[in-house]
Order: sequence, then C-alpha cells, then structure tokens
Amino acid sequence: MTEALKTTNILLSGVGGQGVILASYVLSQAAMAEGFEVKQSEVHGMSQRGGSVVSHLRFGSAVWSPLVNMGAADLLLSFEALEALRYVHWLRPGGLLVYNTLRVNPSTVAAGLATYPEGIAERISAAWDRVQPVEATDLALQAGNAKAANMVMLGAVSPALPFSEATWQTIIEKVVPPKTVEANMRAFGLGKATAR
Repeated sequence: MTEALKTTNILLSGVGGQGVILASYVLSQAAMAEGFEVKQSEVHGMSQRGGSVVSHLRFGSAVWSPLVNMGAADLLLSFEALEALRYVHWLRPGGLLVYNTLRVNPSTVAAGLATYPEGIAERISAAWDRVQPVEATDLALQAGNAKAANMVMLGAVSPALPFSEATWQTIIEKVVPPKTVEANMRAFGLGKATAR
C-alpha cells in the first residue's frame, strides 16, 4: 500500500464528561484542514451517567468506513486508565497507546457493587509495548483549566500526527469557548512536552 493511500485509524476512549467527543471533533477538523478525507463515529449513549464513551476516527486520501476494526488502530487515545486497558486490544501491532493516568470510578464501583482493579498501569505496560502515560488532569490544572485535560491529551499525541502547529491552534481557537482559548492552548503545549 502506498503512503498516499494509507488511512490512519484512531480510537478515543474515556468516560462521559471528559471531553472525548470534543477531542475527536478537534482531530477531525484538523485532519480536514490538512486536506484529508475524514470519517468519524461515536458511541456515547450512557455518557451522561459517567459511562464509557468511544469515538472512532479515520482519515486519509480515501476513507470508506468510519469504524476502526479491532486490532487495526494506529493510535488509542484513552482519557482514563481503565478505559485504556479495556480497549488496548484494538491497537494494531506497533500502534501507540497514550492514556491519562486519571482513575474515574465506574458507576458500579461508586455504588459499592464492584472494586476498581488494582495495578492498572502495570497491566497496561504488560499488555502493550508502545505506551505513553500522561498526567493530563494535573497538567490541565497547571494550565489553568481542569476541563482542558482533553487538550493536554491532544498535545501529547500531536507529534504522532501529520498536522501543523498552525492547524492545531486554528482549530482549537475555533471550538473552545473564547475565554478558555489561552488555557486550552497552554494545556495543549504542556501535553506536547510529554510526547516521546
């Protein structure tokens, strides 16, 4: 397959309220601004209750389906540690997992019906070799906006994607509330500084 025909497959996972859908939208807009064809699909039925949220995003010169096949994701961007472990098998061999080290208790744990698994970071490292943990929530607070953890995560994966710095900035400025642009851009920069 030639490079021109290659499609990039990204899976985003997290918990309702973490900004997974907004992050997916920023990625899709950045890809379109760079001239790629983009297909996107989300599953967020229980997101309002803190349930799992997943977004499929594919971009390239020609993309026919919005869904990433299991075992074919080039990048898994997870906004919560347990969600990273839950979806790691969606990565292709050599794919990159970038995840927020944040722990969000699922509703069953919050209700006392289950316990949050121990040793998640160790289990993720054992399950996958290309892993980049990011303390996105702490970095977002440092940037001045706790809700900007999604922008920290985008910054962390930005070097792995073929989008210019100018494109990232333009898209982020367009989609976040005007009063939060500066904090979101700081968050993006802090995330980018974590990239390996």
